[in-house]
Order: sequence, then structure tokens, then C-alpha cells
Amino acid sequence: MFKKVLKYATILGLAATLTACGTKEAEGSKEENGNKTLDTLTVGFVPSRDPEEIVSATEPLKELIIKEMKNEGYDIKKVDITVGTNFEAVGESLSAGTLDVGFIPGGTYVLYDDGAEVLLTATRAGLSIDSDEPKDWNDNKPTAPTDKQAASYRALMIAGPSSKGQELAKKVNDGEKLSWEDLNSASWSVMSSSSPAGYIYPSLWLQENYDKNLSELKNIVQSDSYGSAFARLAAGQVDVLLTYADGRRDYEDTWTTDYNREKSIWDETDVIGVTPAIYNDTISVSKNSEKMDDDLKQALQNAFINIGESEEGKEVIAIYSHEGYVKAKSEDYDSERKAQKLIQELAK
Repeated sequence: MFKKVLKYATILGLAATLTACGTKEAEGSKEENGNKTLDTLTVGFVPSRDPEEIVSATEPLKELIIKEMKNEGYDIKKVDITVGTNFEAVGESLSAGTLDVGFIPGGTYVLYDDGAEVLLTATRAGLSIDSDEPKDWNDNKPTAPTDKQAASYRALMIAGPSSKGQELAKKVNDGEKLSWEDLNSASWSVMSSSSPAGYIYPSLWLQENYDKNLSELKNIVQSDSYGSAFARLAAGQVDVLLTYADGRRDYEDTWTTDYNREKSIWDETDVIGVTPAIYNDTISVSKNSEKMDDDLKQALQNAFINIGESEEGKEVIAIYSHEGYVKAKSEDYDSERKAQKLIQELAK
């Protein structure tokens, strides 16, 4: 998962200067086949992994883009791929128009959406349950992967086998709405304040449903990993933990082996809260690139969707755990905007 970014962090330059080659008039020329010519298309990646690893893994993307864009009516002479020195650098370059396309997380997009426009959302394998209601997750467990691709995921508040955890779960499964007093009487395992599923989005859920923040809960334990959080839940050291929607699937075996529970994780845990959808990473384009127009944006959308559907393309985008792409719209990331506002408030 991508880490969060703050817009007010120091902005560093990209590892290489990203400049569009040729004039706007030259890049608007037509080939004999009727295609429009672009001398260069610049593509930037955020450094969520080792930059050299990203550069190496994405090298085949250059030819894939050239091939797919040719089918969309564009002859691109060169695709220039770079990795930003940090997340903010890629967002800043999109805003400045020195970068045409950026593979950036939702958080980076909303911080720079004055100069960046989201085209696509990355997809990953979906889950058998995707409901706002916690009882639906409990009535239909265990959660299972599906062949359907999903553009977003949920964060869950999961009650464990402790007496308090079971008390909260019973109320939810009986159709009762939990009160703030119910929640505040439990002990909670949270992740760091930069974790979308382990802190930020559950905080949004509390704000929207109880006008409260996680920091206002009187019994909080910060875990350094989801593994230690599930271990605490299994041991009854905490009553509730915060995790991503398929977290229990990842710790299903560990629950009965390393954590020494006799019953399965599905028998001993229940969902008591579900956050709004957390949308996946984006492919965004610059609003200020001289070459960017509606036709080019449409062509890029189609090209990257086709790349994500090809076997060769899937190998390339796997560097970011992407499995494909779907068309996106700005309002998909409204919850992320609320999340970034919360991050800024927490940083004060």
C-alpha cells in the first residue's frame, strides 16, 4: 500500500528533469496513416519501492504504451519513464506540467488535483462481501476472494473473542446500533496515524457516525504490525482491532497455529464497523501539460486498460500490485479528500 503524504512537506525535484520534447505544433503533426505524432510522453512513478527495481520492472511498459497508443491514433516516438525522488515530487511535476502521466496513490492525487486529473483507478481481486453494514460481513463469512476486479477496498473494525468483543458483536448481530459508550468501553488496537485502514479511515467512520475521533477512545494500544494486532486480539489483550478487509484471510492459519486458538478466526471474530470505500492507486495526468487534451486523455485511458488486460502488461504493473485499470472520476476520491483533511488536522 502506498504511504500517506502531506502537501506541506518539502517538495523535491524528480530524479531527472522531465520536459516535453518538441513544440506543441510539432507534436500536433499528423503521420500519413492519420495518426497524431508525439515526440515524447513522460511517465512518472512514485518511489514506493526501490527506484532501480521500479525502473527495471517498468522498462517493457515503454513499448507497450507505444504499441497501444498507435492503435488509439497516436505515434509516440519516445516514452520517458522516471521515478520521483519522493511522492510529492511526482505530484508537483504533474501540477507543473513537466510530467504528462503519473502513477500515484489516491492521497497524492487529491493533494495535487488542482494540477492533476485522475483517469484510471487500479484494480485488484475483489472480495465476496462489500457492504456498508457490518452484520452482512458476519452473516456471510468467511470472506472469500472473487474473480471480479475491485477498484476499492474497505477497512473493518473487528471484535475478537474477549468478553467485551463478543458483547459488541452480539449487539451488532442482533441489529442494534452500537453507542459511543459501547465503543469507548472496549480496548482498541490501532496502527500508526499514517495507516489508511488501521487509523485514518476508521477515524473518518467515527467522525461520521459519532462525531468522535480515535484519539478520544480511552483504551488504545498502537500495534507495530497487523500481525501483532491479531496476536493481541487472539490473546484477549484488546477487544477490537482495525484492519483491511481481507486481513482475516491473511491470518486465518496463524490464528490457530501461532496464536494457539482452538476455533477458527471466522468463528471467534465479527465485524462491528465498516469504513467508506478506500479507492486504489491512480493513473493521473497533468492538467498543465501542453500536449494534454481530451483526445489524448481518452486514448491513454483505453491504452492503459488494454495494457492491464494483457499478460505482458500484467507482469509490468504487478510491481505495484495492480491487476488492471478502470475509468475513474474525481468524486471517487471524496473520502480520500476527507482523509487528507483529517491528516492535516492530526499534524497540527
